[in-house]
Order: sequence, then C-alpha cells, then structure tokens
Amino acid sequence: MPPPAATTTSRVALYLRRARLIDSLRLRLRSSPPSSPPPPPPDDPVVALHAIRAAPTPSSALSLFRALPSAPPPPLPLYHALAARLASLAALPDLRAHLASFPLPAPPLARLRLLAAAGDRASALEAFGSLPDAPRRPTEAHNVVIELHARGGDHGAAVEAFRGMVREGALPNARTYTVVIAHLASAGFVDQALEVFRILPSLRVRRTTRQYNVLAEALAAAERFDELRWLVREMAAVDGVMPGPQMRAAIAAMREGGHIDGTEDFVAELSPNARIGYAVDDVEGEGDSEEEDDDNVGVNHDDRDRGSSANQTLKPWLDPRELARALDGWDPREVAELEAAGLVWTPRLVCKLLRAFKKAETAWEFFCWVACRPGGFAHDRHTVARMVAILARAGHVELVERLLAKVRSDGILLPCATVRLVIDFYGLSKKADAATRVFREGESICGPISRPNLALLCSSLLRTMAKCRRGLDAMELLEEMMARGVLPDLQTFSGLMEHLAGAGDLKGVHRLLGLVRQCELRPDGYMYSVLVRAYCKRERAALALRVFDEMRAAGVAPDAPTKALLVKSLWREGKLREAALVEERCEDVTGGLPEASPGHVWTASAADLNKVLDIYSGCFAQLAAQAAGTGICSMSSQKKHPGPTAFLHCPAGGGGALPRRPRAHRQFGLPPAVFPPWPGGKDPPPQNPNPESLSTNFAGDEEDDPADS
Repeated sequence: MPPPAATTTSRVALYLRRARLIDSLRLRLRSSPPSSPPPPPPDDPVVALHAIRAAPTPSSALSLFRALPSAPPPPLPLYHALAARLASLAALPDLRAHLASFPLPAPPLARLRLLAAAGDRASALEAFGSLPDAPRRPTEAHNVVIELHARGGDHGAAVEAFRGMVREGALPNARTYTVVIAHLASAGFVDQALEVFRILPSLRVRRTTRQYNVLAEALAAAERFDELRWLVREMAAVDGVMPGPQMRAAIAAMREGGHIDGTEDFVAELSPNARIGYAVDDVEGEGDSEEEDDDNVGVNHDDRDRGSSANQTLKPWLDPRELARALDGWDPREVAELEAAGLVWTPRLVCKLLRAFKKAETAWEFFCWVACRPGGFAHDRHTVARMVAILARAGHVELVERLLAKVRSDGILLPCATVRLVIDFYGLSKKADAATRVFREGESICGPISRPNLALLCSSLLRTMAKCRRGLDAMELLEEMMARGVLPDLQTFSGLMEHLAGAGDLKGVHRLLGLVRQCELRPDGYMYSVLVRAYCKRERAALALRVFDEMRAAGVAPDAPTKALLVKSLWREGKLREAALVEERCEDVTGGLPEASPGHVWTASAADLNKVLDIYSGCFAQLAAQAAGTGICSMSSQKKHPGPTAFLHCPAGGGGALPRRPRAHRQFGLPPAVFPPWPGGKDPPPQNPNPESLSTNFAGDEEDDPADS
C-alpha cells in the first residue's frame, strides 16, 4: 500500500502561525529587561524580519541579527530591516558599521533615507550630493532633504531645498507637500499651511491622512472650529479619507466645545470597540505603524490579550499585505482557514486588505465574501469607493456600473475624488465611453459638485479622451465646458496641446493657443516649451521662433533643452542668423537658463508651483527678519505684519499636543439623499468657505497621479 500523501500547510495557516511567533517575539522583546539574553532567532526569515523591526533597543536588534545562522547568509531584506531599525533609534555608530557590512552596497537613495532618519545631517547631504542629477534627482530624495532641514530647524535651508527641487524639474508629490504643511504648521503658520492645502487639488496632488492630521491638530489647539468643520467636510465628502488619530481627537475636542454640526457621522469612530484586538501593519506608508492603534482589527480568541504584561500591553500583529498574498487566487481551502480565524472585519481593515490584493478578481471575491460574514459588518462609502477604483483600473466596466447602481439605490454617496479616480483609471484601461458615462452621472454618485471640482473632473475626462486617442471628442467636450462657464486651467491646455501635436494636428494646437488667450490665461514656460517642441518636430522652425519671441517678450525664459532644440531646428532649416540671435538672446538671461521648465502637462502649472514657493519662503523670510531684529513683525506693527503666533489665533497658554483619545473602527453613517445627474440641473454653488479654493483629489491613499503609473 502506498504511503499517504503528505498534507501541505495552507498559506493562510502559515501566515497565522507566523503571526503568533511574531507576537511572542514582540512581547518578549518589549517586556524583558535590557540585560536579559535575546530570544533565540527564528528560522523563518519573515518572522526574523518583523522581530528585528519590533526590537526596542539597538542592542536587541543587533543581537537578533547576529544570532541568525551564518550559513546560508541572511537575505538582503534582513540587512535593510536592521538598518532601518537602527536609523529609527538614532544609533549612528551601529548604523555606519552595519552599512559597511552589507553584502551589496546600499543604493544611494536608501542610504540617504537611513542617514536622514538617524539624524546624521552632514552624511545625508553628502549622500544626496552623490545622487546622479541627470536628468534629475528623484522626488523622494528632495523630500528627505527638505524634511531633514525642517526637522533640524533650518528653515532657510528647507525653503532652498524646495526651491532647488522645482528648479531642477522634479515634480513635488503628496509627501513633499505633507512635509511643507507640517513645517509651516509647526512654526505657527497655520493659515499659510491651509492655503497650501487648498492649492493641492489644482496641482493634482492627493491630500493625505497625515496632512489632515497636522491641520486638524493645529486648528483644534487654536479652537478654530469653523475651519476645522470645513476640513472635516473636505475629508469625508471630497477626498474620502478615513480620519487618523489626530483628526479623531480634534473632532472630539470640537464636540466637547459644543460644535457638533457636521460631526454626527464620526460619533462611532470616537468610541472604543472592545472586540478589536489586533495591531495592523501600515500598508499605505502615510500612517504610523504599530505604535498607533489607529488601524486595528479583532480576533475572537480567548488569548487575544496575550500581548499584555504587568508593565506593557501589545496588541497582536496582523499584516494585510501578507494576508492578501496568502489569499491570492481565492482558493476555497485558504478561505476556509480565513473563516476559522474569526477576524472582526471593519471598514478600515477591509480597505487595507483590498488595496493589498494584486489582482482585481481576488479583491472582488473578497469584497463579496466579507459582506456575507456574520458579525454585523456592512460595506460603507470607503470600502465601496476602494473597490470601485480597483475595478476601474482593471477595466471591469460592467462590475463598476453594477456597483455604482447598487450604491445609488441604497442612497450611499461616494467621495467626489472617487468619480475622478474612476475617470482617470478608465484612461489607463482605454474605456473612454465608460468614463464619459461616469462623468455625466457624477452628481448621482457623489452629490452636488462645486464648479472648481467640476473643472477638475472635466480635465480628467479630457485626459482620458487623449489617452484613448479621441481628440475630436476631447475638443467637443472642451467646447461644452467653456459654454457652461467651466474654464480649463493652464496644465489642461498644455496636455491637449501635447496630444494634438503628437498627432500632427498643428491647426488644433493653434486653436488651443487662441482659446488660452480667450480665457485670459498667461502661458507659462512649460506651455511654451510644448509649443516649441511641437513646431520643431514638424519642421516648422519659423513658427517655433515666433513662439520663442512671444515667450521672451512675456519675460519667460526657455529651459536649456528647449533652446537647444530650437537652435538645432533653425540650423537644420538653414536659418543660421536666427539661430545665432536665439543664442545671443538666451545669454542675456540672468542666472542662466533653467534645466527644466517648472510644471507638467495635465498636473501642475508654474504659477501654482510658484504660489506654493512664495507662501513657503515668505513665512520663513518673515521669521528670519524677526530674528535679525529688523522689526518686520515687531509688537508695534503686528497688526500690519502678523507674526507666526498671530496666525494661530490661540489664547494665552494655548497650543500644545492634543491628548490621545479612545478610538474605534465602525462604519460611518451614510447620507440618504440621492441627487439628480449632471448636467440636467443648474450648477451648484461652490461649497468651500474660500471661494478660490479647489477641493477634490484622488481618493484615499492612492499613490501619485494614477494616470502616470
């Protein structure tokens, strides 16, 4: 008789066993005295990696790593995990020695991050200087340097680092503006931080949980509850961001002060849920990790409090990425193991798990499965919005439309950012008709849409049309927009020009340039460079020269690559004298030509970038003037030139960190109203307290512009 086949451990069972081992190591590391010997190293590299990340001291992290078997040598992720832990604990000598022991040299950007996190400013700046600057250094490298200067209190250096980033042609992303907003708010410039926050939608930059947390904490500390109420409304109705711990504490403070209007949907979030007992690893990268119990899920086990000791309480560990990897393919055996685990499902955990799935099909299976679990879980606007975005990115139009029809019938209003995200993702999957239908039904999906948000939705649809090579439809939509009084911004025009130029439609480019003038917009360097490249590519150097003349007459300097292309095209067409004149006129530019024109098609204009830079630099120039005793913000002139404390509007002795408050994870209340579809009715008035503010963005915690990914 043949021997029975060996049973293999399912991936979910393996994941749960690893989670228990990680829990025991975390508890032992945190509860044992420093002089006690380290726990024996685990054989599983995944468990070892998380144990090193949980080490409370540099010595315990090093002891765990050194106790690992030397044959075979530890995998490279363990080297990086130890380096990250040493950097977070500011153990500089140990970090330098460990970096020298890497089997392969750490990449320059990784080295920069580690040295900056450890506080070694000189070495971090040296690592930044070693990065290749052709064509440009990574945006994240600039982010690290700006944050390093801001954390060290060198305001002028932080501003110059941001200025150098824009000059170099790197496009600031969500993390860049998170650093800028946090820097301004920490220095007392809360109004200016809010102004930067309001500009972000026009830059097509997502507004993140951390940005909301920073602003909510500052506004609550200053008892500026009217602005805090606007911030809460933007978070829920426009951006679709779940409240972080600081935002929840600010909402609680607002309610304690008697300002309950607009906070009713968050009452459940402010109450603790005794069933939730797991600490969830951060997936998005925008939140903190296990030190926050912000992202907790529960498990119905008798030993769920096993992370407790006399001196310390640690919640058991759960990693949505590892769990999603174990569920890949949605095998019935794995699903059975997941059911047996007894997890308490919350909207926050479901959103994290949905994002962690690599395949839209698996995410959809899980989305349908979790809705039928016992325990009272029901999908809310956050989970539906996340699922809709995943399906749209994969091009599953039928499922998206079924889901949208369902939420409309249930009276669930999704965030405005979800509509825009779906339209952008349909551009990736080349579903122009489906994107148009979503745009037309926008108000029935997310409620009334303000005019600035409508302009951003139109811009997204124009971009999707361009990606789908539907230039004629895009021009018809543009005419419809302008007839309704919704004017595109400069970066939208630049994107359409680039698309038409690539298709060889120079007449369309001419027409768009006329519309730019009709809208009384002033072309920036990036738009001029798009036009010059378009004409040079079609061997129309004379037209490119006319654009160059207009550009210089407007006081805009071309970037070096655009000038070089124009000179080369003029030479090729035999216009040697004109080429020499271009060279001569560019030599007169003060400071030389920039390496790149600030801005980007479809996303950022030079005017918006310069506005952020002016706000940022103006605040700290004011502080520098105060420190130098110039009297710009002296007490006698504080009314005319308010200093940083004046912007807070705090009572004496106000400010400081908000107390930590209990938090829970229950679904939001959902408004019952369903609104008629656009464009049947009259356009609603803008909803923002500031009529110039723009208030939409990509939903939740998606990465940078999805249409560029």
